[in-house]
Amino acid sequence: MRGYIDSIETMGLVDGPGIRMVVFLRGCKLRCSYCHNPETWNMENAITMSSDEIIERIHKNMNYYKNGGITFSGGEPLMQAEFLIECLRKCKEIGIHTALDTAGVGIDEYDEILDYTDLVILDIKGITNDEYSTITGQSMDEFNRFVHILNKREIPVWIRQVVIPGINDNQGYMLKLKEYLNKVKNISKVELLPYHLYGVEKYMKLGIPYRLEGVPALTEEQIDPLRKIFE
Repeated sequence: MRGYIDSIETMGLVDGPGIRMVVFLRGCKLRCSYCHNPETWNMENAITMSSDEIIERIHKNMNYYKNGGITFSGGEPLMQAEFLIECLRKCKEIGIHTALDTAGVGIDEYDEILDYTDLVILDIKGITNDEYSTITGQSMDEFNRFVHILNKREIPVWIRQVVIPGINDNQGYMLKLKEYLNKVKNISKVELLPYHLYGVEKYMKLGIPYRLEGVPALTEEQIDPLRKIFE
């Protein structure tokens, strides 16, 4: 079995504990207004790799990853469920910590995927159906189903929320988010990420309209007061 890969980062420091190999898989159902990787939405022009090739890359840098691990990101890694399961299983066979950076919207097989997952980094897009639909263009139902299955496990969860000017960069939203997160079990960290403009040029090259045209980037300092809500 071969998976569709967008890219691989060999020395990741933010997508899970320790030094990590981060594998960015292709495919995503969501069309988030602030997505900075629109080239990962489909499988066109993707690299293909087998799970054994992924494991071989881990072995080459095992001294780094033995105290870190591997993170599968995207796109949306849940969209390639069978390939993901095969990779995760083989990682656990060699004792590598596994993390999943996901928006919780895939095609199924969530139970088996979570059997081999040590950490879930869960991306929050919105906390009401209307907010979620406005940001992603999709219903919140599949995300809710994933969270329901995740809550049955004792897997640590990191929460990530992108903070966007004029949409959720305010205390009112963050207080509602804090209350909403009571529905998600085993949260060990909440990360607020500032909206940036790194992906805007990609939309121009791909001929895709950018829905947040004119919205300014946020700095770390601008959202520090909001982070205090979750301390």
